[in-house]
Amino acid sequence: MTAVPILDPARMLDQALAEASPDLLRHLMGTVVNSLLSADADRVCGAEFGQASPGRVAQRNGYRHRDLDTRVGTLDVAIPKLRQGTYFPDWLLERRKRAETALISVVATCYLLGVSTRRMDRLVQTLGIDGLSKSQVSRMAAELDEQVALFRTRPLDEAGPFTFVAMDALTQKVREQGRVVNVACMVATGVNGDGHREVLGLQTSTSETGPAWNAFLADLVARGLHGVKLVTSDAHRGLVDAIGANLPGASWQRCRTHFAVNLMGVTPKSSWPWVKTLLQSVFDQPDKESVQAQYDRVLNALEVKLPDVHDCLDDARADLLAFTGFPKAAWRQIWSNNPNERLNKEIRRRTDVVGIFPNREAIIRLVGAVLAEQNDEWAEQHRYLGLDILARAQAGTTITDRPDTDTIAAIAA
Repeated sequence: MTAVPILDPARMLDQALAEASPDLLRHLMGTVVNSLLSADADRVCGAEFGQASPGRVAQRNGYRHRDLDTRVGTLDVAIPKLRQGTYFPDWLLERRKRAETALISVVATCYLLGVSTRRMDRLVQTLGIDGLSKSQVSRMAAELDEQVALFRTRPLDEAGPFTFVAMDALTQKVREQGRVVNVACMVATGVNGDGHREVLGLQTSTSETGPAWNAFLADLVARGLHGVKLVTSDAHRGLVDAIGANLPGASWQRCRTHFAVNLMGVTPKSSWPWVKTLLQSVFDQPDKESVQAQYDRVLNALEVKLPDVHDCLDDARADLLAFTGFPKAAWRQIWSNNPNERLNKEIRRRTDVVGIFPNREAIIRLVGAVLAEQNDEWAEQHRYLGLDILARAQAGTTITDRPDTDTIAAIAA
């Protein structure tokens, strides 16, 4: 009797894969990876997809796509989204990959250009870089520049309307013509039509001037920024004028935190705790009418004792209380630039590693990568503001003058 050869399934599969085309390998790997992600998301939810279970703690809500570079090519990875909470496969993908790569690129560029050589040596070792050639740095920078450029120039019209916008500038040091000079990085964020925060733009300028802000805002409008009802910022004259010129019909909210610093400058040191308490009492009121009434009481209390403080508060009244023209539920998000200040801290956490940038392109590369990663995180989080709040803001109604459900639905649509 002729012996029947024993087949080894593992060996046969290995041989088939070895002889297969790269497209087949890429397809198989993509299928396996996406199946693993789906199973892992089911574990987080406490139940399988589409299955009713008393142990379920979250529900699936579509997918967001990311590219994953592998030896068989780039895979289209579908990361499951959740209705409550967030899901991210840290075991497969790296968070903030663009920002960290940008940081390495900028530090390496500084190193090769001879900027603070001793300091760069320590930084390079900390980052685990034994040595990078100029060609490696050039290739890395070119790839990052392309990603950041696409992010900075993307159209904004489909994501709008951007009901609430915030603007701020932070200063970075750069070496130009043999000198170390300050460069202003202008950043704009907004709340998009879906209720999520979004980074709208980034530009650098020699200084924070009116023409610079005007050019920045004109670029945002050209890219599709629309539907803006309120812009929150500090009281930089050039910025305020640029808002009026490029966003007609939008109100301006003077940041209460920046204003408090300005008010401190005209207040005697011994009186500041009292004045600060009075100012805070204005923002503690439950509705628009109460805010206005309390502001009057504060002005009356200061008129005789501290006339300079009284005049400063009186002049800033309309701009400081612009937030009261919008729903109460949005007040904390729009009456100051504190959310953007937290974003600035995240930027500085990366830029402080570099200290002095070799050129402005390096600033755009690193800051742009940080902003792009932050934008991705915001898209994964819960809505910053509810759709009903945005609908009332677009309609010009406050919490005490609420339209009917059909009106809200029509505006949100």
